[in-house]
Amino acid sequence: MTDTAILKKGTKLAKSVTSPKKFIVGKGILSNISSYISPFGDNAYFICDEFIVDQAAKVGGASFNASGKTATFEKFNYECSQNEIDRNRKLARLAGANVIVGIGGGKTLDTAKATAYYEKLPVVIYPTIASTDAPCTSITVVYTDEGQFDQYLYLPSNPDMVIADTDILASAPKRFFAAGIGDGLTTYFEARACYRSNGLNLANLRPSLIGVGLAKQCYETILRNAIPAMHAVEKKLSTTAVEAVIEATIYLSGVGAESGGLAAAHAIHNGMTAVPSLHRVQHGEKVTFGLLAQLVLENAPQEELEEVINIIKAVGLPLTLQDLGLTEFVDEEWRNVAELSCSVNDTMGNMPFEVTPDDVFNAIVTADAIAQTYHD
Repeated sequence: MTDTAILKKGTKLAKSVTSPKKFIVGKGILSNISSYISPFGDNAYFICDEFIVDQAAKVGGASFNASGKTATFEKFNYECSQNEIDRNRKLARLAGANVIVGIGGGKTLDTAKATAYYEKLPVVIYPTIASTDAPCTSITVVYTDEGQFDQYLYLPSNPDMVIADTDILASAPKRFFAAGIGDGLTTYFEARACYRSNGLNLANLRPSLIGVGLAKQCYETILRNAIPAMHAVEKKLSTTAVEAVIEATIYLSGVGAESGGLAAAHAIHNGMTAVPSLHRVQHGEKVTFGLLAQLVLENAPQEELEEVINIIKAVGLPLTLQDLGLTEFVDEEWRNVAELSCSVNDTMGNMPFEVTPDDVFNAIVTADAIAQTYHD
């Protein structure tokens, strides 16, 4: 985190609202993608998830060929690490690219953002799963090659364009859609905590009322639409409820989190990346449990905690640590999670009261015990 991020909370900093320059929502966009990208460049370097790289090269490539423009398609190698960022930088330069495009999940998109930043190129983001709010933010989460949280890379601007193709997003496995709902659930509670503490948002400025307002709208949209949207996604259908949830989990959550700030839920998620048995768990699934622990830290009202638990259950998100895949709770391992969560380089300092590693450990154990009482 930058020096700004460790300034005392009393420091007079401006408030901020940051957002992608353009956010596009529609159906069947891939077949005409060159027309969307052309304002930014005519030689595009695509970083694509494995499952869509062939489709992107075929359908998206045809769009570029028809318009007389150039595109190169490269498969993402699974982890947003510094090594993977550097590999794509070299390939983009070899291709002579003048715009970077990310097509895939959160780590793929973060890699595209970082590659574009280092190469000083515009970036277009095309999520294939609505599993996180990563598409809209001016931040890349960098991991080690082994998948453990390494650092936040703060970028000077948000993506130039984010494209939400509802046909593709609705056809993704429902687990990813549910994970996006989980990530979106945390946005309001973390922004609220950050605003109360006059903490630092993801632009390293003060949280704004607009950011908290967007975060609250994200939460209310999820409460109203998540259940019918999940039923539609199970059938691979795009409906009004699905589109509303996509706007909430990608745009409202992204802009709300960046302008409102993060707090305990994401800090605990980052600590949980040190648990090897949870490496294959989705970001939105882990951060949902982090939210339960944050609500315990806050001693949140029972009705608020139950509202969150009910929506977690309704959309099929993991509720307990066992649901996440933990087979054995080892105290030493989870005390390390608590220590990492309270790192000065993370966002626990945005809570409106002092939080110690012991507090976090106790909240994790208590949140798991509470969750078990609601388990079917």
